[in-house]
Amino acid sequence: MFQRSILHLDLDSFFVSVERLRNSRLNGIPLIIGGYSDRAVVASCSYEARAYGVRSAMPVKRALQLCPDATVLRGDMEAYQQHSKVVTEIIREQAPVFEKSSIDEFFLDLSGMDKYVGCWQWAQELRQRIIKESGLPISSGLSVNKLISKIGTGEAKPQGEKLILPGHEKAFIAPMSVRKIPSVGKATYEKLSLMGIKDVKTLSEIPKELLQRAFGKNGLSLWKKANAIDNSPVVPYREQKSISTEHTFEHDTIDVELLRNYLTKMVVKLAYELRSKKKLTANIAIKLRYADFNTYSRQQQIPYTSSDKTLIDFAHRLFDKLYQKRQLIRLIGVRFGKLVHGQQQMELFNDSYKEQELLRVMDDIRNKFGVKAIKRAVY
Repeated sequence: MFQRSILHLDLDSFFVSVERLRNSRLNGIPLIIGGYSDRAVVASCSYEARAYGVRSAMPVKRALQLCPDATVLRGDMEAYQQHSKVVTEIIREQAPVFEKSSIDEFFLDLSGMDKYVGCWQWAQELRQRIIKESGLPISSGLSVNKLISKIGTGEAKPQGEKLILPGHEKAFIAPMSVRKIPSVGKATYEKLSLMGIKDVKTLSEIPKELLQRAFGKNGLSLWKKANAIDNSPVVPYREQKSISTEHTFEHDTIDVELLRNYLTKMVVKLAYELRSKKKLTANIAIKLRYADFNTYSRQQQIPYTSSDKTLIDFAHRLFDKLYQKRQLIRLIGVRFGKLVHGQQQMELFNDSYKEQELLRVMDDIRNKFGVKAIKRAVY
């Protein structure tokens, strides 16, 4: 039977590590990457801050109550993206197949390499090369699938590496809390706890039919993860530069409210696509085509984000600047450019905790019931 070998690499406290690489005086002190406003939330924090209970996505105000001596930095997405590119290029030179799942996280498919060189030895050498050439700390996990490798990396952190031998996957995760399973959040954990399920071994022994009744389609996913089953492939990395959408009206219109409503819908659709692909944008462009087929566009550089509210605000401002002629419109379009890999927490420098929670809940509903299951009220 074909034996897979999947390596997971995760840069430790990536934002913090980049800031410390730029300024050594930040070494060894509690550090929070976020913002200064009352609404700001923690995008990343050092292990020194975590010792006080500080966590990502926590309001900065609360984080400073837990750790009053912490240093707060605004964050620099341009710098983080540049350092991520350095690591990506090192991996690209060495790896047969790799997937960049976020700005600081990678999966590599090393299957078959044991015929020529030991996968574990190769993985160790790659990790050391990344540390030496990038100056950034990184942890790794190697196993037969993405799920167990990712959990292994979590156990190896910080600055460690973990090998889970084939056949030992279930035994490795069995004693762990179900919170160690990726995608098990607070609500799922609480529901499992009420069912008397707190460790992975117990979860693995629950009939999958029972879990499906309790959690819907996610129940089967939980059962598979608890039993160390994950056949998902490593998706080869290709850089996507932009995403866009446009709408051609059946009848040319001068209705500004209608135009703005369509603009909002398109922005929300693209923003959801960004978050689904774990991407952020730093450029937004609006296009208008008039009834005479003359086409005009306007763009703006913006802070990295995938937030509905932020992108809608920028889109409407651009529209107001662009739509000066007050003539019949045939087509309206939106494009997000300068895309980078990054999960939602990377945009938390400005967005409020409530807005982030709203986006998370809305995306969960869309993922479960479809893209059209929920929408924002029209601005």
